[in-house]
Amino acid sequence: MRALTFHGTQDVRVETVPDPEIVNPRDAILKVTSTAICGSDLHLYDGVIPAVMQGDILGHEFMGEVVETGPDSTLRKGQRVVVPFTISCGRCFFCEKQQYSACDNSNPADKQDMSEKMYGHAMSALFGYSHLTGGYSGGQAEYVRVPFSDIGPILVPEGLEDDKVLFLSDILPTGWMAAENAEIEEGDTVAVWGCGPVGLFAVQSALIMGAEQVIAIDHYPNRLDLAKTLGAKAINFRESNVREALMEMTGGIGPDAVIDAVGMEAHGFAVDNMLDIAKQKIGFGADRASALKQAILSCRKGGRVSMPGVYGGMTDKFPLGALMEKGLTVKTGQTHVQRYTHDLLERIENGEIDTTFLISHRLPLEKAAEGYKNFHDNQNEWTKVVLKPGMETSSP
Repeated sequence: MRALTFHGTQDVRVETVPDPEIVNPRDAILKVTSTAICGSDLHLYDGVIPAVMQGDILGHEFMGEVVETGPDSTLRKGQRVVVPFTISCGRCFFCEKQQYSACDNSNPADKQDMSEKMYGHAMSALFGYSHLTGGYSGGQAEYVRVPFSDIGPILVPEGLEDDKVLFLSDILPTGWMAAENAEIEEGDTVAVWGCGPVGLFAVQSALIMGAEQVIAIDHYPNRLDLAKTLGAKAINFRESNVREALMEMTGGIGPDAVIDAVGMEAHGFAVDNMLDIAKQKIGFGADRASALKQAILSCRKGGRVSMPGVYGGMTDKFPLGALMEKGLTVKTGQTHVQRYTHDLLERIENGEIDTTFLISHRLPLEKAAEGYKNFHDNQNEWTKVVLKPGMETSSP
């Protein structure tokens, strides 16, 4: 089959690789019909996530048609499903608490030591996202093996095209959980750092959950326009002092809740951020957390901090005193996708949530490397890239 493989920093290639096979009784094999490039994939592309090996198949946002099943799978051949990016067994201590992204059994035992040393506990498994998270092949491919296929994959009703449901795999539930973690109350002002896919879905979710005012912060005009289309107010951090603007927009109090949808590769020319950029490039593993720091300093006293943005290492000059003295509550973590998919699917079917506005480009799988480069370099215009295996390379 054809698949996108990793070969080094900003070097990804579509190559012919062996087809996946059933390994465990609960496995299924999917023929991928749509797969997307995620902002988190760019952390791999930039080489800031450790334990990505040459030849690894990337991609964790995908859906497709079931073509083969193990004897204990609950799926059937011919069904269309969206697959959560988190691989979860459904039966461990954490899965039974619906904390699916903390699953204890999905990351193979021989892979767990790497993340346990870094984080104190082993990470659960994710598709296509380094050997810290199990080394599973991702879905930017013609076919993919889905472990624990009886837990998580959601059946797609007839009549719903891929574009409407693909983002149930990751970014829609991630944006929803980000807003849920912000504990939004009636009359709240919520500020969202980053108008990438997760940030835009966090904006959309916060408004659905009843926020009176949502303020989107970015520097890409097109992304800010998309946020305004959803109903948010906008701050361009290249043109305004963000904290001063937020204070003015909230009567001098600050936002009730802040959402960091940026993560470990924040932009900005502050001295500490520029130092972190240098450290990342030479392998020190320093996360660029300037967006999170700004969010903490901007949040009102007694407010809430939600962190859907991906972080993987350490950060310098963290405003721990502000966090404590202001009495802020922090909630973060990889998304418990399986907890949210049924509710969100109903909202899509009912027309309450539309996700298709986000898609700027649809490309054949064979042009995946081009998609990565443009999604990385031209983020104002390339808001979301969907790859289609089997699509003619001459198609627009």
